Amino acid sequence: MSGRRRVVILSEEDLQAIWLTIRLAGLVTILLLLIGTPVAWWLANTKSKWKGPLGAFISLPLVLPPTVLGFYLLLLFGPSGPVGELTRFLGIGHLPFTFWGLVLASVFYSLPFMVQPLQTSFEAIGEKPLEAAATLGASPLDTFFTVVVPLSFSGFAAASVLTFAHTVGEFGVVLMIGGNLPGITRVASVQLYDHVEAFEYPQAHRLAVCMLIFSFLVLLALYIRPNRINKT
Repeated sequence: MSGRRRVVILSEEDLQAIWLTIRLAGLVTILLLLIGTPVAWWLANTKSKWKGPLGAFISLPLVLPPTVLGFYLLLLFGPSGPVGELTRFLGIGHLPFTFWGLVLASVFYSLPFMVQPLQTSFEAIGEKPLEAAATLGASPLDTFFTVVVPLSFSGFAAASVLTFAHTVGEFGVVLMIGGNLPGITRVASVQLYDHVEAFEYPQAHRLAVCMLIFSFLVLLALYIRPNRINKT
């Protein structure tokens, strides 16, 4: 019988928290691509007086403490909040301390990380490509998918990477809305906090190193990608 000792780098709870984090970040990124793209397009092209207020509202998570946003979302999603009453009326139940509550809160919290890079990318296109497509008879929808999307590919890539990475690193909002339920709402950042609270520093160190390496790789992809695009 082999006497070799099995080396466990990450515990089952760590792996479960990492998988939950990846699911959360992936879903939030997909949802924000669907929600953030039309919002960014409108902000990039509108001359409405509401552009400033809406842009400021979307950017709030950049300056608000996450616990403040989490507190108000908890009230909004709670049994006495308008969203909580709506979900109860629809038979969905309450969102706080559920995975889908975590997804909705993360969508709000990561919204500027999707909208702002896309808005900048759309504004950089200018009017000429759109006018050229219009003179060739392309509809606005055709113009968007055949002209705007290809020209904004680096913006879509940057926005997706930033949104995914920001969702992975969330702590305050997810703790306020999701709590700390294993397999349901305990994401990697909360798992790391648990290790530190329990003085499990070796486990905390291993999990922190994994998140550090992931963050570096994400930023590396973000910085390398534009160079590749520019060379094509």
